[in-house]
Amino acid sequence: MVSAILVVGIVVAVFVGFNIGGSSTGIAWGPAVGAGVIGKTAAAALMSIFVFVGGWTVGRNVIATMGGDIVPAEIFTLQASIVVLFFIGLGMLLANLFGVPVPTSMTAVGAIAGLGLATGTLDMAVMGRIISWWVVTPILAFWIGGIVGRYFYPYLDRYFEIRQSGGPLLTFDRSAPVPKPAMGPGTTGKELATTILIVVIACYMAFGAGASNVANAVAPLVGSGALDIGGYDGTNLGIVIGAVAISLGGFTIARRTMEAVGNDLTELPLLAALIVAVTAATITTILSAIGIPISLVMATVMTIVGLGWGRASRTATIAGLARGEETLELSTNVLTQETPDEVPKIGEEEPEDVIDADDLVRPDAVARFVAFWIIGPSASAGLAYAFFLVVPI
Repeated sequence: MVSAILVVGIVVAVFVGFNIGGSSTGIAWGPAVGAGVIGKTAAAALMSIFVFVGGWTVGRNVIATMGGDIVPAEIFTLQASIVVLFFIGLGMLLANLFGVPVPTSMTAVGAIAGLGLATGTLDMAVMGRIISWWVVTPILAFWIGGIVGRYFYPYLDRYFEIRQSGGPLLTFDRSAPVPKPAMGPGTTGKELATTILIVVIACYMAFGAGASNVANAVAPLVGSGALDIGGYDGTNLGIVIGAVAISLGGFTIARRTMEAVGNDLTELPLLAALIVAVTAATITTILSAIGIPISLVMATVMTIVGLGWGRASRTATIAGLARGEETLELSTNVLTQETPDEVPKIGEEEPEDVIDADDLVRPDAVARFVAFWIIGPSASAGLAYAFFLVVPI
């Protein structure tokens, strides 16, 4: 028989996964939906598939870390797991209220660390390893974006410019028993290949979201052993529960986030969005494969910042910057400027060609994100620590 307390735990886990699905689906599929290459329902369906695949393969490594390495598995009683999940959900709610992209993995680890501190069972070596990657990841994402923006982006924009024709992408000859697809009246081979690439990259990002985020919804329950029903390993059941919950969020509340992210493409061109998606998903997938809980949002935001900085930095040479003879100005439209037929060399591009009025790297916005990446996990750890001191497990 399934106990009432286990039902409560599953409900809380589904709530957490539901909210994860609402945010991560928008990040993964917003560019594709905004570009009109896929509908919201189809995007949610593909998100569901690849989140499950990511969770089932790479994601179980993160579940193992969060469910038994940060603190011993025996510390995760069912009651303790529910409380930890509650603080994860509370951290997500606070982030949404402040309008900051929620660092779900960091908030989840913070709540688990609070439990470990209160019980004296926190593995400091494991936490040190995780936190070191939290420090390295934004730096790595920024410099990857910066290098691509400075040295490769204008050429990619010149030779792989993404344009869409009017009318349908494909038409279907329905005279035969099996409809035969053909390119639409204005569709070019390049446009068709680009559209397929956009969908493939979005699927890849959904895979990365599953690899990192399924654990956030179910790792405490898996660690408690409450899902080891009928003698079977509860990890598999936990992955199914987490993936289904994220899928529900993708089909419901994510419709709004997909539209919001899609509308933001006026500031982030589709080519830039694809570069950001590949970079963020790759970093997240690699770290998830080695069991590091990491935030997809963190890698995404810092890649955007780095890409814009790198694009703007083409107006100055490294030597000129080092001597203080040249300075950089960054703008909202630095990535939206049209690349000329002949890409200027670094240091020869005129500032007015890439610079507009507003700052792309808004110090206040970046500071707010970084501050919440610190405050969020710290708050969830502190609240969990205080609770488990007052209410011992």
